[in-house]
Amino acid sequence: MKTELTSLELCAGGGGQALGLELAGFAHQGLVEIDSRCCETLRFNRPQWQVFEQDLETFDGSPFRGVDLLAGGLPCPPFSKAGKQLGKADERNMFPPAIRLIDQIRPRAVMIENVRGILDAVFDDYRQYVSGQIAKMGYKTDWRLLNASDYGVPQLRPRVVFVAIREELSSNFVWPTPQKQTPPTVGDVLYDLMAADGWRGAKAWRKRANEIAPTIVGGSKKHGGPDLGPTRARKAWAALGVDGLVIANGPPEKDFVGMPRLTVQMVARLQGFPDDWIFTGKKTPAYRQVGNAFPPPVACAVATHIHACLTAGAVVQISQHRRRA
Repeated sequence: MKTELTSLELCAGGGGQALGLELAGFAHQGLVEIDSRCCETLRFNRPQWQVFEQDLETFDGSPFRGVDLLAGGLPCPPFSKAGKQLGKADERNMFPPAIRLIDQIRPRAVMIENVRGILDAVFDDYRQYVSGQIAKMGYKTDWRLLNASDYGVPQLRPRVVFVAIREELSSNFVWPTPQKQTPPTVGDVLYDLMAADGWRGAKAWRKRANEIAPTIVGGSKKHGGPDLGPTRARKAWAALGVDGLVIANGPPEKDFVGMPRLTVQMVARLQGFPDDWIFTGKKTPAYRQVGNAFPPPVACAVATHIHACLTAGAVVQISQHRRRA
């Protein structure tokens, strides 16, 4: 049985990383999220969690000083190739308040998730700045590109994870290694949901959808309803027999003909969420919570190694204390 460690989650969104941390053995002392619909989802699924519906810029972390892990999925648009990549000049860049909170709270470890674009050469100086500021506080830092499909998620989803560990504990940390088994196909993962209303074409569709999914995107609040991405992404979905133009309200009916559309529940399953994790509210905001999420299995893989690192460090410190006594 794992020793329970504590955590504070920043920019928690619809709960992907928070759920992964919970599975890894962390007990959330608080979750900070500015979007009211995301907060509704978090509270619905985990009424016992303390959710702060608040701007990170004004959040006071002093009550959480000394938690084991400070984690967060900071907003991606400042570094995403889908945007203007304004980086530190983007008003949505939340690294400055995150650095402030790390300094205020001084956790034993830090875990921050972001998009692959943050590793682009244009952000080299900014990554070094972030690492340098946190290293000055006594942490060893590292950035790593991880693919969700390497951790059982049926989706090609590269994400960057930043980890910082207190210097005296850092030798105990190792990154998770990719799983050897190939993740299941879209057809295998979603067959039961596609066939739920008796669709006659479900078995044929299952055979066609014989690859993992392309990267699922959350979309922008500035634009219309939910879809599975721009033209290139929709072509990739079409190759799997999926109409990516709109998200469906339910599975195909018995006599449906053509390419089916995915429901919010189907997309959530492709992101690695368990079926009992419910995204509340209407279809569009619910889908965006799913599309912007950090897949729980990937978050769990990294957090499990952080948990092992901190637990091993605690054992060593206790042993040293006993020898001195």
